[in-house]
Amino acid sequence: MNDRKDAQGNLLPDKDRITKVGAFVRKTSLDEIPQLINVLLGEMSLIGPRPLIIEYLPVYNDVQKTRHNVRPGITGWAQVNGRNSITWKKKFEYDVWYVENYSFLLDLKIIGLTLKKVIQKEDVNLSNDLTSEYFDGTN
Repeated sequence: MNDRKDAQGNLLPDKDRITKVGAFVRKTSLDEIPQLINVLLGEMSLIGPRPLIIEYLPVYNDVQKTRHNVRPGITGWAQVNGRNSITWKKKFEYDVWYVENYSFLLDLKIIGLTLKKVIQKEDVNLSNDLTSEYFDGTN
């Protein structure tokens, strides 16, 4: 992604800044390779709530914080139930549900559903933007 800006100096929307290489990397999920390395190092799991940026930590409510009771994962219950096409509220509901119900069989189900979603390229984005909206604790 480049850092092109409008006349006021604000970054253009993601869809206007993505390069051809960046689009290919995202489309093919090659951007997940660093996370696979984190799994091999034991810092992440294959299955669990997706890690979010640390700027969100102060705005989590007590229920949302429970998503940190398990190791973060590359894919999870929220990803197979909407990925970026669902609201933040729904993502947190799915993450908390996973934490409260996780099991080996559920993880196997999530792996299967993830493979299906990736192959079918389902639920990639909420809108025309390439990234989801910023989480502010109220959305």
